[in-house]
Amino acid sequence: MTTTTPRIDPPFAADETAMLTAWLDFHRATLAVKCEGLTPEQLRLRSVPPSGLSLLGLVRHMAEVERHWFQGILLGGSFETGHYWTEADPDGDFDNVDTADAEQDFATWRAEVDAARRAAEGLPLETVGKQLRRGEEVTLRWILVHMIEEYARHNGHADLLRELVDGVTGE
Repeated sequence: MTTTTPRIDPPFAADETAMLTAWLDFHRATLAVKCEGLTPEQLRLRSVPPSGLSLLGLVRHMAEVERHWFQGILLGGSFETGHYWTEADPDGDFDNVDTADAEQDFATWRAEVDAARRAAEGLPLETVGKQLRRGEEVTLRWILVHMIEEYARHNGHADLLRELVDGVTGE
């Protein structure tokens, strides 16, 4: 997986929509940067047992998260299964990486990111999603803040995993 991902620092002053989307894009790019230059085998490398966490598992998980919040909650889409999970295997995104096609999984993640951007484009932050979450309405603002939190947390995991793989550290 050799690519060069541009990571643009969010602006210090911007309206709320621009600020939230810039931070989300920054964290999306951070995950990509953490995976750059690694072989599929390195991307599949698991962390310390009992955890089965891997960089590829994180990418697959974030593809599912992007799809859930933007295509499902915001736009009202319904999915019987995910890209990587089923009802019988709810953690397939993390667990089933040993023979996964890393290139295809990154393409799926990028496609979900692009679809998420299209789903939110031009919508006011107060837009209420078409599906409820735990019986409550969810706004686009909440989704964007949640996605920033989700990526930030998992990017912390990615930082440790990358250091385990080849010693590379950094933000």
